[in-house]
Amino acid sequence: MSLTANWSYPTAIRFGAGRIAEIADACQAAGIRNPLLVTDRGLADLPITRHTLDLLDAAGLGRALFSDVDPNPNEKNAAAGVAAFRDGGHDGVVAFGGGSGLDLGKLVAFMAGQTRPIWDFEDVDDWWTRASTEGIAPIVAVPTTAGTGSEVGRASVITNSETAEKKIIFHPRFLPSVVICDPELTVGMPAAITAGTGLDAFAHCVEAFCSPHYHPMSQGMALEGMRLVKEWLPRAYAHGDDIEARSHMMSAAAMGATAFQKGLGAIHALSHPIGAIYHTHHGTTNAVCMPAVLQFNRPAIERVIEQAARYLDIAGGFDGFCDFVDQQNATLGIPRGLIALGVENPDVERIVAGALKDPSRGGNPVAMTVENTTALLRACLQG
Repeated sequence: MSLTANWSYPTAIRFGAGRIAEIADACQAAGIRNPLLVTDRGLADLPITRHTLDLLDAAGLGRALFSDVDPNPNEKNAAAGVAAFRDGGHDGVVAFGGGSGLDLGKLVAFMAGQTRPIWDFEDVDDWWTRASTEGIAPIVAVPTTAGTGSEVGRASVITNSETAEKKIIFHPRFLPSVVICDPELTVGMPAAITAGTGLDAFAHCVEAFCSPHYHPMSQGMALEGMRLVKEWLPRAYAHGDDIEARSHMMSAAAMGATAFQKGLGAIHALSHPIGAIYHTHHGTTNAVCMPAVLQFNRPAIERVIEQAARYLDIAGGFDGFCDFVDQQNATLGIPRGLIALGVENPDVERIVAGALKDPSRGGNPVAMTVENTTALLRACLQG
């Protein structure tokens, strides 16, 4: 089976090893003549970034770069990025990297056409309709990790640096015009990042699959995404240059982010405030929280998890699935509990308040209250 393809769902995706060579053509397809490549500081000087800039430059598209992007990007990064976009007379963004580079790049393209502050476009009710669509710039997205799936998402997660809260900024036009999914760009990921980002994709699929909302297309995608992670993440973790494993994980990441149109849940509702306050890695935080959240939701999800276990060839129904999650975490070096992850002296009341305000809470199959979310958090802390 060839692992190279062109897809048109949920947007135009050019998938396959070596397809970063098509970056200039992708910009042309998106109507971009003067792109600003947005990535994070850690990627700015790496060979994959320099090579991409060389390809753009050789095609007469310049080599403009903005990399003042924190691991948890914030409104200050966004303001600086928009200023660079406007000062350079750019007409589009190449969002390049993991979740931080992709989220900030999409936000720069969006905010370049706005006069209202970022927080006016939070994923609350219909706030996205406040946006002026005329100045939103086109986006070409190039993921360099396999987990977040932001390349096929309609939102960015941005930290409010003043309140240490993660906010979801939403608009349908956040969805990139063209995506290049080149698994060769993920070969250099360290094992720990491979595990954390891969389990982020798994969490997206699990929460989407368990969400009570009706979306059978997402349900099927979430289920197959779980299978791909189960089968291929251990290989990508153990053998970072396994391009077949890297390819399937890149597919799983896009599938998870597409599937969670159906909803997320308590894993992400907790992970967002924890990451904003304690600066933990998002995907790894999701993985740490997952075992306790599965037990928390058991009364509502036991039947659907049994269905997933059968599809994934996991014996033992719900308990067998939970045992698999525990073993998967242990095999991939995930800490057992948030305290082991580095969340010391946790402000329980603040984290719970943040979780109950997070939009992801709305997709959890068990209603979250102050009392039960406090108990859930304590279980996550101990592991």
